[in-house]
Formats: sequence, C-alpha cells, structure tokens
Amino acid sequence: MAKKLFIGNLSYKVSEDELRELVDKHGEVASVQVICDRMSGRSKGFAFVELANDGDVNNVIEALNGTEFEGRNIVVNEARERTERPGSNFKSRDRY
Repeated sequence: MAKKLFIGNLSYKVSEDELRELVDKHGEVASVQVICDRMSGRSKGFAFVELANDGDVNNVIEALNGTEFEGRNIVVNEARERTERPGSNFKSRDRY
C-alpha cells in the first residue's frame, strides 16, 4: 500500500498540479489532494500526497520539510491514520 504524506502551511493559492510538480522531483507521486473548505471552496492550507513507492517517503520528507514554497515554509511528514473525532456524528448524540 502506498504511503501518504501530510503537507501543511501551504499558501492558499497552491494548486494540486504545483504540489505534484514539487514533490515529483523527490519521489514518484500517485495522487495529490489539496484539502478545501466545503462552504467556500478555498484551500485550508494543507494537502495529502500519496507516493507510489514507500521508499520515497523519507527522501521527500528530508528534501522538503521546512523549505520555502510559494512564500511559506512548508511542513512535510508522514500522514497519520484518520481517527473518528468525538461528536462528529450527529446521530450518536442524544439531545432529547
């Protein structure tokens, strides 16, 4: 299974293509997903990049973490598994 990277502190104007181009210099990219706000459609300033080869994870992190991209110092690390947040399921709340 391919590994995912979390890339944070992105400029709100960064596109998936620009991010793919940046990461692709250091490892083969399988997919890119810039996370956007549901209501406004504006980027939230972070993204997930899936790499085709697990061996590229450390190369990408070492090469890009803390570097400047589009005027901001980006944070790059291995993505953690998504966990269920308390209170995120309205049906599980018993209000009445």
